[in-house]
Amino acid sequence: MSEQNDYTLLKIDDREIILIGTAHISQESVNTVVNTIDQFMPDAVCVELDHQRYQSLINQKGWESLDLKDVIKKKQLPFLLANLALSSYQKRMGLQTGVKPGAELAAAAQTAEERGMEVELVDRNIRTTLLRVWRKTGLWNKMKVMAALLGSIFEKQELDEAELAKLRESDTLSSMLDEMGKLLPSVKQILVDERDVHMAYHIRNAPGDKILAVVGAAHMPGIIKHLQGDEIAPETIAEISTIPAKTTFSKAIPWLIPSIVVALFIGGFFFGSRDQLANAATAWVLANGVLSAIGALLAWGHPFTIVSAFVAAPLTSLNPTIGAGFVTGFVQALVAPPTVRDMEHVGDDLITLKGWWHNRLARVLLVFLFSSIGSAVGTFVALGWLKDLL
Repeated sequence: MSEQNDYTLLKIDDREIILIGTAHISQESVNTVVNTIDQFMPDAVCVELDHQRYQSLINQKGWESLDLKDVIKKKQLPFLLANLALSSYQKRMGLQTGVKPGAELAAAAQTAEERGMEVELVDRNIRTTLLRVWRKTGLWNKMKVMAALLGSIFEKQELDEAELAKLRESDTLSSMLDEMGKLLPSVKQILVDERDVHMAYHIRNAPGDKILAVVGAAHMPGIIKHLQGDEIAPETIAEISTIPAKTTFSKAIPWLIPSIVVALFIGGFFFGSRDQLANAATAWVLANGVLSAIGALLAWGHPFTIVSAFVAAPLTSLNPTIGAGFVTGFVQALVAPPTVRDMEHVGDDLITLKGWWHNRLARVLLVFLFSSIGSAVGTFVALGWLKDLL
């Protein structure tokens, strides 16, 4: 193995593999990528992207074709919200360096295409990664992941010149992920370690005798280890590319609370008075409806959306197949649909906290999130009241 300031050169099976570890918001990384490609003129260039992220980088008008109502019907709003939260955080960081996040990856692909080289997208599908994180972590860790995503929406990140300089160094990025690994080992395994395996496999199997790969600096140690180790079996890649099925427990949880509530009402019907039953029903409607409506209001939902939150939450709380947020999100998308301008500028708007409320696409997501939280809190409040009333 030969290490230079800008790249690492490996000899694997009589082939040359050049690895460039980058910071995703550094102009220095962009320059390094282009210069190193021109220096080595590889047969293929591998980039740390999947097809979806690649399209979002090269197609700036991709949001214009988004069918928001279809996204809601397919229950993909949580994934869209997580994706936008992550990208908005990274873009805010990029503003301070003057470089668009992922610019070095786009530069690698564009330079390779201009030079007539093969372009290989070696990262795992981002939806698969996020769903593996969600389904392979416990409830407490899920809450930590959600808190981190929410924090990335509202956090105002400011860096001084010294921190910006450190950000361009691979050791700093690796250290950040190491710290995350100590806090949430299972999340680091999925977000970092599994992707190291996935990328190393596809880099090793890229066409040609001279391969150049552009990856985030934090992935360099893991990828080098796997490239120099035993060849990775295709079965391993198939396993880490699979979205785990929901556990029996996670399938049962959504039915647990409705079952308890129904049982309480049945018990009240047979053993309590009609007045108690009426009070319990009122408590259930008010707790769920009011708190979900408040959530929609905090998201600046349309008046019709706020009313739909009040009406839907008491019912959806008893129906595990749909949440209040999907109803309110759909209503908001109908009565206040995102404009072309909202779609075109969503990436720029989400840089600021104010932008999340002023962009209509983002507001649909906030309506979904806040009304869902309101309904969930209302359910637990109502359970406490039901226990005393029935």
